[in-house]
Parts: sequence; C-alpha cells; structure tokens
Amino acid sequence: MFRNKWFILAMTFVLLLAIGGPYLVWKEKYGGGLHNGTAESQELEAVKTVKAPSDTYDVIVVGTDPEGVAGAVAASRHGLKTLLVDGRSREILGGLMTLGWLNSLDNNYDQASYDWLAPKPNVMNKGIFQEFYDGIEGTSFDVTTAANVFNRLVAKEKNIDVLLKTQSITPVLGEGKEGAKLVTGLDITLENGEKRTVKAKAVLDATQDADVAAAAGAPFSRGREDLNDPDSLMAVTAVFRLKNADDSFWKEVRKYLDNDNDSNTGADTYSAFGYGDIKEYKAQNPTKARMRGLNIGRNNDNTILINSLQLFGVNPFDPASIKEAFAVAEQELPHVLQFIKEKHPEFAKLELDGVAPELYVRESRHIYGEYRLSILDLLENRDQWDRIAFGSYAVDIQSTGPNDPGAVSMEPHKYAVPFRSIVPQKVDGLLVVSRSASYDTLPHGSARVIPLGMAVAESAAAAAKVSIDHNVTFRELSKSKEQVAQMQDLAVKKGLELAPYTLPRQAYQDHKAYPGLKAVVYTGLVNGSYGNANFDPKELDKPSNPQRFVNQFATLKKRYPQSFKGTSSNAIAGMDADKAKTDPLTLQQAAYTIARASGLTLKPEQAEAELLAKRLLKEETLKLIADKGKLTNGESYLLIKDVLENLVNLRF
Repeated sequence: MFRNKWFILAMTFVLLLAIGGPYLVWKEKYGGGLHNGTAESQELEAVKTVKAPSDTYDVIVVGTDPEGVAGAVAASRHGLKTLLVDGRSREILGGLMTLGWLNSLDNNYDQASYDWLAPKPNVMNKGIFQEFYDGIEGTSFDVTTAANVFNRLVAKEKNIDVLLKTQSITPVLGEGKEGAKLVTGLDITLENGEKRTVKAKAVLDATQDADVAAAAGAPFSRGREDLNDPDSLMAVTAVFRLKNADDSFWKEVRKYLDNDNDSNTGADTYSAFGYGDIKEYKAQNPTKARMRGLNIGRNNDNTILINSLQLFGVNPFDPASIKEAFAVAEQELPHVLQFIKEKHPEFAKLELDGVAPELYVRESRHIYGEYRLSILDLLENRDQWDRIAFGSYAVDIQSTGPNDPGAVSMEPHKYAVPFRSIVPQKVDGLLVVSRSASYDTLPHGSARVIPLGMAVAESAAAAAKVSIDHNVTFRELSKSKEQVAQMQDLAVKKGLELAPYTLPRQAYQDHKAYPGLKAVVYTGLVNGSYGNANFDPKELDKPSNPQRFVNQFATLKKRYPQSFKGTSSNAIAGMDADKAKTDPLTLQQAAYTIARASGLTLKPEQAEAELLAKRLLKEETLKLIADKGKLTNGESYLLIKDVLENLVNLRF
C-alpha cells in the first residue's frame, strides 16, 4: 500500500511535468505569454544626488550606463567608499537602456544550464545583472521600470555618492611604475561651474567610449582600425517610439511572426523581432540612413520602442555630427512609419511618439590592454585563467555603410573575458569596464553587450578591493595568479559565476583545414553566420572557385596594403565572368592569384614553383590538397594562411 502510494505520486508528478512543460510553451507562444499582458506603468523615481563630492574616495566610477551602476554597487558592497559620477546631462541612471531606449537585452546563455521552462530563461551573467534582470519585465522591458531598478540598486547602498550633470571630467595624473601614468583622481567641473579635485585609490571607466582612459593616455584603436579600416564604425541607431500599441496590436504582431516562414523571427510578451521586408525601405537620405528588420520592445504604457533605423557616418565625438544624426532620423521616421503601415496593416493605428534622447552608438574606441580579446578566443570557446565574465552572444557586426549588409562572424558557445583585457596599457590606477575595453573589432561584436559588461564591471570592483588591500597596481595584480584568484573569490561570494570550464572541441577544429579557417576568420574573410553553419566540415569540403579566391585577396589588400602590392583580379582578367564563379579553383589558378596579389609578375605555370621558393606556400600545405584540379574552400584557406604567415607575419 505504502509503495503504491509513492508510485502513484511519482507518476502524477511525471504526468504533470509532461503536460505542464508543453502547456507553458503553448501559453507563451499563443496565449499572451507567461504574464497576462504588460505590467502597470511605474512613476519615474528621482535619483538622489550630492551637491558636491567629497575630497577623497576609495573608488570613483565614471559613467552611469549599466556597467557603471554595476561597478559602483559592487564596490560599495566590498566596503569601498564610492563616487558614481557622470559627465552627460543625465538625470536618471541606466544610460543606453534608459536614455538610448535600448529596451531589449542581448543576453548570454549557457547551453549547459539553459532552462526552457523558466518564465525568464536562465542567463549566463549572474550577480548584479541577475538582480537587474529579476526586476524588469523580461528580455524586453519598460524603460521606466529599468531606470527605477537601477536607481534602487544604487540607493540602498550607503557607500555610494551619486553626482550627475557635471560639465567636465578629466583624470588627475601622476607618475606610476615603469613609466606608466598613474590616475590618482579626477578634476571635476560641477553643474554650477565649481571646480573640484577628487582623489581616489582606483577609478573604473564605465563611459561608453573609454573617455577617461583615452584622456589619461591609454592607447586605443578606432573603429575597424585593426582591420585597416579606421574610418568604418558599426551603424549608430536612433531608437524611436510608437504609441497606440495596445494588447490587440501586440496579438496581431505575434500572430504575423508566428506564421512567418523566416526562421529569424519571433515574439513573446515583451519582445518581437522580424519583419525583414522593412529592409526594402528607400531612405530619403540613402547615404546616411537605412532600415533593417524590426527589433521591437514593449513599454507598459501602450508604446513600443524600435531599434532598427541605422545611421551612417556619425562621429560620436563631434556634437555637430550627433546633431545631424538626429536631424536625419527626424526626416526619415515619418516616411519609415508610412512604409511600415503599407506593408503591415497591424501598424495602421500607431503614431510616432518621439526619438530616444541619446543615440545607440555601438563602436568607437577599442583600448589596448594587457590582453586583447581575439576572435580566435571565441572560435575556440577559450577559458582564461583570469576570467572575470563570460559571453556567448553571436558576433553581431552591424552595417558600416549603406552598401554593407553586416554579418554574423560566428556564434560562440562560451568564452571568458580575461582581467587583463580591462587593464589599459601605459596607465595605472584605472580599469576600463565598458564596451571600449581591450577587444578586437570582431569579438567586440559579441563582447559589447550589456550583460557581459555588467559582469566585467562587477569583477573590476572586486579587483579594486584587492588592489587597495594589497597596495598593488592593477597591472601588478593582472600578473599575480594568487591575487587574481582572490579577486575572483570576492566576486563569486557576491553572486558572480566564474567557474572554470572545458567544452568539447567543435567539429571544425578537427578538420584538416582548421589552421586555414582560423586565418580567414581572424582576418574577417569568412563569416560563420548563426550556428557557425559556414564552418561546418561539409562547407569546408565544398569546392572553391577562382572569383571567390580573387575576392578574398582583394579584401586582404585592403587589410594589409603594404604586403599585397599587386592586384588579384589580374589573375582572372582573361576568364569568362560566369566561369570564374562556377569553374573549380585549381592549384595553378590559386598560385597565380597569390602571385598577382603579391605583386609578382609570372606566368600561371610558373607561380606554384616560385611561391614555394619564396616560402609563400609550404610543401606540407600542398600535401593536404586532395585534388589539385579542384580545391575545396578549406584547402584554399590553408593557402591563405601560408601567405599571411609569410607576408604579414601573422601566426595562427
């Protein structure tokens, strides 16, 4: 009897689980979500600020974006007297989320612990970001809710002073160790014009553009400079708001996206993404603006925010350029909305209701730190001994101009950000915790997301505690495994997850062409797309063609003009255009293309021997080619690797 009772209970539990899981999924997809409609709108809470800062603090955090909030709260929880200061005309906390109106999260998820039944999916970045996430509505959120959550996080900390709307912030510099500059505090001009010098034992630069680090003399690259394209920056977005977006409208949105055959669409209670046909919009100013598919997040007042209007040629450091960008947005948006309504009747009753007070700037400076995060770190899902945060978000490279479609370079499973990547070269006393930390352009496409940045900032606060307690510089700390471990332990005790990990090797890593794949991914010649589909061994084994190989070397010439002094297109000058795209790439044609790209004037039949003699190609690489009359994509990548190692001195 007793055993039967427990057996019945167990079977009942299994049955409920079997029914309940699919029911929750069904309810989320078709029944309005796990919440019944949106929550009630909140009143915006005032941020309590000080009229003037104290003379000294343990830590100063510059910037009130989410990373700055996380850094200040974490520092306070480590018992450090903290100043959170901002140099913009902001009255609320949250920056990009609350004033840039970016109300949809680019979360990092750990596939090993992802819980698809949870009302909110488990996220990889815990700690203070998790506290924030628990306080908002979902993967998209009401911006007032977000502002209030940030404010409450800060307000309950007794060790934090908040100082807003300062006119200027510049670092106070002294002499550090081994020729480095030492940031000892900040010169601050208050809103009323009063000037104050505030000393600090540590400074966290949470400004979007690493303004303090740059002013202190930390070296940096600009935009895609590491790919020899410093004038190219990912598109800036002006997020815009539409009103009259009530529950009936949202049901129509979800119905449309549920029936859309495009796999890259979806919607839940607060978020929607899709409507790819909006990319067909013809801009009034086509050199400055373009629409992409709609990324939509709901507010609680029957308004929605859309992150889709891309603006090009915006200099984030030039007020005149920023002003022009807003003017372009104001010009385009009435036409944008009319186009959306013509395509999709569910938008018929919606009206424009404003543009975000701040632009969404994705990219500007990339600081050079003690370690520069590389796309190969993501390709190999590398852990780091000095890990301070984890990422998994796709490497989302937004368009850099009206003729650039953008790309997804790859989709990592999990990678670690090292502490060394927030320690700037040539400057002590300061850590960079924003999207402008020491990340190469390509991995920046993933590492720039806010949840990762909040985890970075939280770890940085733990580093400040260790640095102060042991009287060591951040650079010295970055070289000490013992002190890094202390930093990690402090962060973990406060809620971060920083456990080491080992992931299985990906299939592409065991392919014979993997060394070549690393070369073309590192130089941005090949994009993996979502799920790394283009890295699949089947794709590596597909035949290449002469035109593709020529195009890759044309791109390399842009990347490394001093190394590639010839013109690769000369190698197919006499070839039929269609055949150049469909004929197989032979070894002779590949060698001839390399020769012409390198500036060598040779006959096609001479190229292979000459390249071998000059070590532009290696015998061991040629032995990996199965059919010299029909090179695969992977085999062509191996040839590119040889050339890059010789001419550009890159190593993979």
